[in-house]
Amino acid sequence: MVENKIELKVGDPSPDFTLNTHNEGELNLAWYQGRKNVVLAFYPADWTPVCATQVPSYQEVYNRFEELNCQLLCISVDSVPCHIAWAKSMGGLSFPLMSDFWPHGEVARKYGILTNKGYTERVVFLIDKRGIIRWIQRVHPAQLPDNDELFRQLKKL
Repeated sequence: MVENKIELKVGDPSPDFTLNTHNEGELNLAWYQGRKNVVLAFYPADWTPVCATQVPSYQEVYNRFEELNCQLLCISVDSVPCHIAWAKSMGGLSFPLMSDFWPHGEVARKYGILTNKGYTERVVFLIDKRGIIRWIQRVHPAQLPDNDELFRQLKKL
């Protein structure tokens, strides 16, 4: 299912990247080092049924991310205009949707989660302030990640 053989593990440094977002221009992962923990929530595609539940579920609990000094970054291979339209259809979002559109899936490849069908697996990475991966949750594309477990892991940092 995955296009390349990179397999990141807990304890590995998180690969750095810069991507365009639907609401903040370009963002760079390394900027958060020393400042905030980061949750990278990779999802297959905007406008799909499970993703349309996953992403709004983060908006519902967004204040919890802020309370735990954590930046949420959601990433898919969709374009910025697609992200803008999708976020607008949901009434807006308090966090960026990042576009791994071009070069197609480059960041997903770095994280070892780009499928051979051209979309990402549904994977959540928790990265500490030093840029180290502290937790990984990989679920089937038809399932939702466990937000309760994510917050349990975040509280440990």
